[in-house]
Amino acid sequence: MTKQTLTLTLKDGTQLTGKAFGAFEETEGEVVFTTGMVGYPESLTDPSFKDQILVLTYPLVGNYGVPIEELDEHKMSKFFESLRIHVKGLIVEDYSEIYSHWNANKSLSDWLKEYGVPGITGIDTRALTQKLRDEGSQLGKIHYSENKPDNEFYDPNEVNLVAKVSVNEAHSYGDGDKHVAIIDTGIKTNILRSFLNRGCKITVFPWNESPFAYEKENDMEFDGYFFANGPGDPEQLDETVEIMKEALSQNKPVFGICLGNQIMGRAVGAKTYKLKYGHRGQNQPCIDLLTGKCYITSQNHGFAVDPKGLPKDWEVWFENANDGSVEGLRHKTKPFSSVQFHPEACPGPTDANHLFDDFIATL
Repeated sequence: MTKQTLTLTLKDGTQLTGKAFGAFEETEGEVVFTTGMVGYPESLTDPSFKDQILVLTYPLVGNYGVPIEELDEHKMSKFFESLRIHVKGLIVEDYSEIYSHWNANKSLSDWLKEYGVPGITGIDTRALTQKLRDEGSQLGKIHYSENKPDNEFYDPNEVNLVAKVSVNEAHSYGDGDKHVAIIDTGIKTNILRSFLNRGCKITVFPWNESPFAYEKENDMEFDGYFFANGPGDPEQLDETVEIMKEALSQNKPVFGICLGNQIMGRAVGAKTYKLKYGHRGQNQPCIDLLTGKCYITSQNHGFAVDPKGLPKDWEVWFENANDGSVEGLRHKTKPFSSVQFHPEACPGPTDANHLFDDFIATL
């Protein structure tokens, strides 16, 4: 068995073979693409990419290596969005074996090997991306080139991925005057940093654990509630939806990002649906329908909220300028809001970073 090539086989039978890097292993997942020019360390560690085979559209990958893995005083990663890689595989056009960066201490290939994640280089990612755009995201397998894969494909959207990436028990960080309960459905580290850097105390809860029981047990009250990003189909998260409903019933500020936007939509009666190929990248234009201002945003999601099911006292806040899909929700009179994009960036632009300030100002 040669260690020179691996093959990506899509569910429709398409096969693409290239040179192997990273772990020389077989794997399977949903094949999706992201359009960012940089930011692969942040993307690979984003829990929202759990069990996906990621195609990077920018042709040159690996030339700045991987940052030193350091933890801060909260035992959070300083440079990554979680403590491990979450993608199942990586597809690139041109992997650079030579890297150079002041903060790099290993190659992308060596980093992938540490987590058992295979990579393939030499693939025409432009053609593959065009196929995924035209036909939609597909299930796929990375396998040894001489092997013929079977016709059974693992679909990560049929399982509760959030349960795999959420914390197992509640943890508190910081000591600020304002205390925010965070429901962890696969939260990115920079969201936590965004609250801590603004002087908030935060308590992070598992995806299915009520913060209201915690309030009673500790004879205290949170100032607001936050619902995080995360992977998979929001239809899998009935328990999180029930927590959102209870949070909204408190009439305290509630804010959500990405999956949190979909959970908020479901909690008020709207349905969610799967996008053809999702929004993944750092250049998605979103229009604030209240002001008319357009923001360039970082995104990573495969599902969206159908606005037809929104009650009369709710409205679409942001809209995607490319396809018109919902990018944010808000209550017309109460302090409830959410966005589908990532104002915390990492990677990507920080144009919408002020949304954290706006939420904290309501606490």
